[in-house]
Amino acid sequence: MGKPLVLVTGGSRGIGRAIIERLVKDGYEVLNFSRTPPANMLPGETFDSVDLMNPQATQQAIDHWLTKREILHLVNNAGMIHVANLEDVTLEQVQEMVNLNLKAPMLLTKALIPGFKRAGYGRVVNIGSRAGLGKVGRTVYSATKAGLVGMTRTWSLELAAYGVTVNLIAPGAIGTELFNASNPDDSPQTIALKASIPLGRIGKPEEIAHIAAMLMDPLAGYTTGQVIYVCGGLSVGQVG
Repeated sequence: MGKPLVLVTGGSRGIGRAIIERLVKDGYEVLNFSRTPPANMLPGETFDSVDLMNPQATQQAIDHWLTKREILHLVNNAGMIHVANLEDVTLEQVQEMVNLNLKAPMLLTKALIPGFKRAGYGRVVNIGSRAGLGKVGRTVYSATKAGLVGMTRTWSLELAAYGVTVNLIAPGAIGTELFNASNPDDSPQTIALKASIPLGRIGKPEEIAHIAAMLMDPLAGYTTGQVIYVCGGLSVGQVG
């Protein structure tokens, strides 16, 4: 048997890139569904340019790959955010975030169910956000990430009989390329953010990847329907 294949969405940069790097290191093959390719392809990585904001394109891509390979491992990582207070939210922003943050994970997971049933096994890891608990300027983003929690819990119940686990990782502030570019380490906003986090620092993409890899492991088979906050304690409460 060859190496198991993991489908990771949005794996060309940021948290998704760290997840792919870790999974390749752990001995998996990885299929990367993203709009743009990574700066450097890894051994064992296959890239497919997919517009996950387009439900038809998403469905076509997964249907194509399922004629070629068995996919029993899925990381729904791709997501997007439009920061806007409620009074400024547009319907276009709503549709874009719903398509990418909710519809794409649903379509991909649904497509894998026949294979899960045949194998009696499967792993699904959804990437949510601590902002799902609420954050200023995140009306729609918070709604979609909270919705992903609800879907995770529901899917875990529906798929448990087939040996499939479904869990969600909710990152807090993570030092991706995009985050670091807009939040310089010595800026007042970054200093204030660190002060609000019990562990006093920004997280690393590799720390999210570690939890994703753990949930992919066969020994994680008794963990399902769970939301794991990787946020330095921010979801528990502020310091002081």
